[in-house]
Amino acid sequence: MLLIAFLGGIVTVLSPCILPVVPFLFARADRSPSSVVWTLLGLALTFALVSSLAVVSSDWVVTANGIGRQVALVVLVLFALSLLSARVGNWLMRPLTALGNRLDPATRRLSGPGASLLIGVATGLLWAPCAGPILGIILTSAMLQGPSAQTSFLLLAYGLGSALSLGVLIFAGRGLMSRLKLSLPVTAWLRRGAGLATLVAAVVVASGAQSQLLAGTSSEGAARVEQSLLSGVPRIVDSLVDTVKAATTPEMSVKGEMPSLSGAVQWLNSPELSKESLRGKVVLVDFWTFDCINCQRSIPYVKEWARKYEKDGLVVIGVHTPEYPFERVVDNVRKNVAKLGLNYPIAIDNNYAIWRAFDNQYWPAHYIVDAEGKVRYTHFGEGSYDAQEQVIQQLLAEAKNKG
Repeated sequence: MLLIAFLGGIVTVLSPCILPVVPFLFARADRSPSSVVWTLLGLALTFALVSSLAVVSSDWVVTANGIGRQVALVVLVLFALSLLSARVGNWLMRPLTALGNRLDPATRRLSGPGASLLIGVATGLLWAPCAGPILGIILTSAMLQGPSAQTSFLLLAYGLGSALSLGVLIFAGRGLMSRLKLSLPVTAWLRRGAGLATLVAAVVVASGAQSQLLAGTSSEGAARVEQSLLSGVPRIVDSLVDTVKAATTPEMSVKGEMPSLSGAVQWLNSPELSKESLRGKVVLVDFWTFDCINCQRSIPYVKEWARKYEKDGLVVIGVHTPEYPFERVVDNVRKNVAKLGLNYPIAIDNNYAIWRAFDNQYWPAHYIVDAEGKVRYTHFGEGSYDAQEQVIQQLLAEAKNKG
């Protein structure tokens, strides 16, 4: 998932939601490569931190974020003014230069990555990327599981991917400018133009006008690319893993007792089931949601196992845990269950009770439980269907021998 998050960040350069922060970043294009890198790193780190805190939903987080945005706007306005006028820039830098001289008398100018990182941090406080499929999954998982190191790493990977794609564009622009060998007056005017664009962008963000400006744009293209990453990358990874494990036997050590199945708002195709009532049966618990493309690809295999091994004692339970609001509507679930031809028990887990009991984090996710109620095998995502069927067959054989 870290790889998918990183690639999803790279794709954000195709989204119109990146436009409000472009002037702030391209205004740094005339600085040294290390300065640009520090600015982009500040953007990525701040985005990861703010997004991680956002799932806390506490009043202090909302207040702190609001104050941070106002401070960021002030910093970027001052930055824009320093680009528009060298005299203003020198005046703004005097306090910092004096501080630097006090700390190190040999230093006559402000140096180091601090100023560049500050611009990146300010930009990160203002950046609100479109929540496409990849970012949507990361944030949804964070809201379900709560803040965690894993969520922060995923958001950081997403931010670094965005920083990488923006960095490539910035350095490509620098290369083009150096080839043009512009005169000093032209360079000065370009600097003022960048300052004006940065000032306008700050005003637009401060007024909230970017929402109206972006309302008519579409992220459909970027969303399609992200969806292809979500479906393609797991298949490639699964294929590589299956190739490596082709000659090995599935790992079937006991992973603990089967968690509770209580808490579903409704059951389809069956009365409510419990882990106690399933003792003596081999159970496959499939976490899915009807609009998940990866789930749609795995369901035919689950259906076939339910049909093929029902007479041998296999019970398949689909746990429908919604990802999007429209997947919470029970009638929508019922229609899709009928459309997909699912005849096995379906627990509608709108409150994420079963999801949390299993400590699950993925769609689709398969948990295979033996006849004694022990979880013996898990698989997340698509793939490894032969291995999963082998586990089912082996656990059914174990149950038959013990019976």
